[in-house]
Amino acid sequence: MATVKVERTDDGGFVARNDRGAEVAIGGSDDDGVFSPVELLLAALGGCELVTVEPLTAQRGHRLASLAATVHAEKIEPTRLGTVSISYEVELPAGDDQAAEVFTSVVHRVHDRYCTVGRALKEQTPVELVLPAQDAATPQG
Repeated sequence: MATVKVERTDDGGFVARNDRGAEVAIGGSDDDGVFSPVELLLAALGGCELVTVEPLTAQRGHRLASLAATVHAEKIEPTRLGTVSISYEVELPAGDDQAAEVFTSVVHRVHDRYCTVGRALKEQTPVELVLPAQDAATPQG
């Protein structure tokens, strides 16, 4: 189970917090120093893939010298993204002739089957709206 609470801050911004105390500031795409919601979606996808690829390649004895990904998407309509692309930047370990093959194999498996965020996007996971009960939504005064 994953839960994140997003709330408006006193300064009019927004912050997302998880149960472990981590937080990230959220704002509009023109706001400095914060992630927009779309950027967080892209970060979630890239992060999901990387945190899955890295240990799987290392477990197979091919610890990558460096690993990064750039995730890109353009809005094709005001509220709709086009194709999301993930570009990997990797430095293979020196003298490891099998690392490229292992990395490529792992990346494909992670992208196709193991990244929860990617699968949620590809499979159009349902999103349910739960509103507060009427008495909880009344103005306080």
